Amino acid sequence: MNTISFMTANFVARQVGYNMEDWGHGDRAVNETFSPLETYAERFEAILNEIRELGFGAIDLWLSHLNYSWATENHIAIAKDLLLKYDLEVVSIAGWLGSTPQEFEASCKIGVAVGAPLLGSTTSMLRKDRAFVIATLKKHNLKLGIENHPEKSVDELLVQIGEDSDGALGATVDTGWFGTQGVDPVRAIEELDDLVFHVHLKDVLEPGEHNTCRYAEGCVPVEACVRALQRTGYWGAISVEHEPEHFNPTADIRAGLQMLRGWLEQPA
Repeated sequence: MNTISFMTANFVARQVGYNMEDWGHGDRAVNETFSPLETYAERFEAILNEIRELGFGAIDLWLSHLNYSWATENHIAIAKDLLLKYDLEVVSIAGWLGSTPQEFEASCKIGVAVGAPLLGSTTSMLRKDRAFVIATLKKHNLKLGIENHPEKSVDELLVQIGEDSDGALGATVDTGWFGTQGVDPVRAIEELDDLVFHVHLKDVLEPGEHNTCRYAEGCVPVEACVRALQRTGYWGAISVEHEPEHFNPTADIRAGLQMLRGWLEQPA
């Protein structure tokens, strides 16, 4: 069965008391909370413990919980020790992967350090120096699954993936963002086929807005997305993602985990 992972960005609004003005507001607060070395172990352990108690054995590590802009060797060593303590596999690195060669390489090094085989997001370096991105991924034995956000068609994503990466570039399908942009996520999964490197399984209330919600309560046919993944032979990890701005998502995520497990236990 596919590995099911917990996206640590699900906690984006926690540090602002679930009263988040926008993504940047939550992101800044998380970085400010986790960057001090003297409190890092306590704070990182608290979220790993909660993730374990929810029933997950794997995570997508959002870079705001271990950011290249502030993570020292000591931060990284603490994170590795705690991931081992809680027996949590890191299936991908999530979050902005950088705007400079130095930032992108630093993202790769964090991925390598925590044992993640995949970067599941994007970087402006793809546009600035595609050859550098591919070479750096190859050097670190990593893959980049480009995550759809603004893209309004599968073709827009395919252009970014291209045909020149020798397998280093593929897609991280975010079903919620496809729903927000009015793209059929089931058809997108089928069209991308073996270029799907990773999946952020997410539901949103309605097209045009990115208000995440519990599975089966929004406009994304979440179970049908899982069936499409089964039909195309996808055996990678599936991330449970739900990042509301104004309430704690843990009850919804616990329910989503059980729903996803049930779907995966049934044949397509």
